[in-house]
Amino acid sequence: MKKPHFIVSYPPHWHCGAGIASVMYGFVLALMPTTLFGVYLYGMDAARVISLAIVSCVVFEALSQLLFRKPTTVTDGSAVLNGLLLGLILPPSAPFWLVIVGAFVCILVGKQVYGGLGSNPFNAVLVGWAALKISWKIRMDIHLAFVNIAPDAKYPLDVLWQKGATALGQFSMWDLFVGREIGGIGCASDLLLLAGGLFLIARGLISWRIPVSFLVGVAVVSTLFRLAGGGAYAGPLFHVLAGNTMIGAFFLATDYASSPVSKWGMVIFGLGCGMLTVLLRVWSGYADGTFFAILLMNMTSFLLDMVRPRSTVRPVAVT
Repeated sequence: MKKPHFIVSYPPHWHCGAGIASVMYGFVLALMPTTLFGVYLYGMDAARVISLAIVSCVVFEALSQLLFRKPTTVTDGSAVLNGLLLGLILPPSAPFWLVIVGAFVCILVGKQVYGGLGSNPFNAVLVGWAALKISWKIRMDIHLAFVNIAPDAKYPLDVLWQKGATALGQFSMWDLFVGREIGGIGCASDLLLLAGGLFLIARGLISWRIPVSFLVGVAVVSTLFRLAGGGAYAGPLFHVLAGNTMIGAFFLATDYASSPVSKWGMVIFGLGCGMLTVLLRVWSGYADGTFFAILLMNMTSFLLDMVRPRSTVRPVAVT
């Protein structure tokens, strides 16, 4: 007779039957409209950055697994998704070496050194992005990235940071929503990002709690600043639609490994990301603090899972 084995694994423990590949490619599918729109806006430069980011992440994933003598799992789609997300948050003018360095840091430093998929405490894509942003700030500057592509274009958050809310009259909220703004390759159209996020929620690939609470956090804090400072601060709608808010709320803050799994933990995590996003935009040296806000909240995920933990196992009568 076989003895029962005690299995120790990371939460969540309730398996829905979906494999890793189907989940990862579900995210890729949700990002396809945004990706195609980015290529439409910025042409072959955008296609080059995205393609190079995906290939680099897949190659570094395979090499790192060989180095650490682990099974090769590049077909599960996680490296493809990492590369796609990294490419979408980079400017289209990013040189090839910058993309490769970002992919290297994303996979090796952000993911594999912690044990690989599911073990990383920080969002691996944002670890790669942060390394580039801190090390090569000028290369990652959105406004400078578009000097040769669109000389007259202005990054809304740069305008807010440099000139204040009084200069935002030149931007239409509708234009920000549909994608008539410069930014990272995949950060222009909030409409397409919102559609992709709703697709993920409808498919059950992410919970609504993190993105909704994220947007609520952004709206609440920006409203408080607006009420306290009058016209000196931008309103909540601008902060929700400008910059990286949408891609951060639906596709980066919802990363499985680096976000809480408990219901209340998700809500608090999302609120924290949203509130920090606005605080960093107002008080930090960066025009957009979305990605740094998510990384800071990643440090709290394991603590947030201890907030009102609730078992999903119901007692069963034994006869």
